[in-house]
Amino acid sequence: MPKVTPFLMFNDQLEAAIAFYTNTFPDSEIKNVARTGKDGPITTAEFVIGGQFFMGYNGGPHFKFSEGFSLFIDCKDQEEVDEYWNKLIGAGATPSQCGWITDQFGITWQIVPRRFMELISDRNPKKVEAVMEAMMNMVKLDVAALEKAYDDA
Repeated sequence: MPKVTPFLMFNDQLEAAIAFYTNTFPDSEIKNVARTGKDGPITTAEFVIGGQFFMGYNGGPHFKFSEGFSLFIDCKDQEEVDEYWNKLIGAGATPSQCGWITDQFGITWQIVPRRFMELISDRNPKKVEAVMEAMMNMVKLDVAALEKAYDDA
């Protein structure tokens, strides 16, 4: 187990959440679960999503997720952005802006193409500003539109 592990407090959807996450992202697995009674609901779990270790707990309605904490998905290209976006939307997620989307469990995800990170790392501040301005007007990030903003700057 890593020294520092994100710990997610769900209301009562931990089992559904880890099933969805481990089926959606490669390099994911459920490591350990504790149940209430032999066949009762999962109360706590250790799991891996996309290679990142997590712990989760069904803590009841006292805790709420917010966009103050989000999970960043590094996507190799537009196809991968579209794949994760569509899987999350298909499961009931709500898009916001700038590549952010909140899933049916309340977790916010940033679905970001690697190309965006490359473009905003440019040494030309005008190009970076143009890419950032384009991104701020998007819901799902669009690599072609980001590159056009970069090229036009």
